[in-house]
Amino acid sequence: MNSDAIIECVPNFSEGTDEAKVGRIVAAMQLEGVSLLDWSLDRAHNRSVVTIAGPPAAVIAAAVKSVGKAAELINLTKQKGVHPRIGAADVVPFIPVSGISMAECAVLARQAGLLIWRTYGVPVYFYGAAAARPDRVQLEDVRRGQFEGLREAVRREAARRPDIGGPELHETAGASVVGARSFLIAYNIHLHQPDISAARAIAREIRASNGGLQGVKAIGVVANGRAQVSMNITDFRATPMRQIHSTVEHLAQGHGVLIDDAELIGLIPEEAYEPDSEWVSQITGFDPALKVLERRLEQPLAWPAD
Repeated sequence: MNSDAIIECVPNFSEGTDEAKVGRIVAAMQLEGVSLLDWSLDRAHNRSVVTIAGPPAAVIAAAVKSVGKAAELINLTKQKGVHPRIGAADVVPFIPVSGISMAECAVLARQAGLLIWRTYGVPVYFYGAAAARPDRVQLEDVRRGQFEGLREAVRREAARRPDIGGPELHETAGASVVGARSFLIAYNIHLHQPDISAARAIAREIRASNGGLQGVKAIGVVANGRAQVSMNITDFRATPMRQIHSTVEHLAQGHGVLIDDAELIGLIPEEAYEPDSEWVSQITGFDPALKVLERRLEQPLAWPAD
C-alpha cells in the first residue's frame, strides 16, 4: 500500500424518507482527510447511498462511525421498503481507487468489521474480496431472507450466523455486510407502465446468474408507481453500459412496453462514462461534474451539519 493510497467507501443505509436522519448519519463521517463525494435518498426503496473517499485509515474510521450512528437512528423492525436489506447500515463496501490493491482493501474491510462489532455491537458478515467463506462472496446470498428471515434463521442454523459477533442479529440494527469490491454502478431503468411483470421478466433475462449479461445483477420492482429494472453492474468493462441499456430497451419492446427514463445512484468512474450515449442522455439530471468519480474528487461536497 502506498503512503498516498486512496480508497472509496459507499455505505448503504436503510433509510430513504427522513433527510434529517440521513444527514446526521452523513455528518458522523466528517473526519480529517475524508471527502464527501455524493449522498442521495431514495424514498421508493427507503434507502440512502453515500460515497466518501480518502486515505484508508480515515475512511475506515468514518465508515465505522456511520454504522454506529445508523444503529442509533434506524429501527429495522419498523422499516419498510422495496430494497432487500439486513441492516440499518446494510452494506459497507470498500473500493481501491489508487495506490492500493484489492487484497489490501479486503484486509481493511476485515479490520472495519471487527471495529464495528467491538464498538457498536452490530454483527458483521464479510462479502466480495473480503468474504470469509465462498458462499458469502455474493451480497445477495448473504442477504437471503432479509432482516426478518435472517433474524429467525440465525437462531436455527449455525451456517447463517455472522462472521463476527452474534450469534443473533442486533435487535433493531440487524447486521452489516462489509466487504471489498471493484467499482459498482447502480443503474435503474423505468418502464412506461406500473405493471411489474415486464420488469421482472427483463431482469431475469439480463441477470448474469441466469446466463444473461456478464457482471449484471438485476431485479424488477415498482418505484414511485412505475415498474423499474433495478441493476447493479459489477463489471462495466465486460458489459459496457451502452450494451446494457440497448438490451433492456430491446427486451422491453418485446414485452410491448417503452422505456421512460433512467437514474444513476452514486457515482461512476471516468472509464465508464460515455458522454454521447443514449444511456447517459436518459439519466434524469445527469451532470458529469457531480456524478463522475474522478471529477468529484476534485470538488467534493460540503458536509451537512449534525
